[in-house]
Amino acid sequence: LEANPHAAATILWLAQHRQVRIEGRVDRLAADVSDAYFASRPHGAQIAAAVSRQSRVVADRAALEEAFASTEASAGDRPVPRPPEWGGYRLAPDLLEFWQGRPNRLHDRLVYRREDGGWAVERLYP
Repeated sequence: LEANPHAAATILWLAQHRQVRIEGRVDRLAADVSDAYFASRPHGAQIAAAVSRQSRVVADRAALEEAFASTEASAGDRPVPRPPEWGGYRLAPDLLEFWQGRPNRLHDRLVYRREDGGWAVERLYP
């Protein structure tokens, strides 16, 4: 995201036959915003974030649980500092597509595009 600050996200409610697709620019949240959110998380979630080396290989579950227990013991009831790599991004939408499925596949698709300080609305073919 630092190299290419554009992203897309899809939120699907399959049981309701609805979906929202979002495209836009991504900005890293300020440290104080990330700090506030991290502080609002449950204590166990703070500890888990502190011990996680997200998406790296861990030897086994026991190693993960040992790291958690060790950090939990040293932290006690005190707040856990936010790890420097832990933070968030904000997706500022330039495009929103709302999809509603229909059994006959003649779905509804509405696209909102940011234009000239407002939003233009288009209906798309299914």
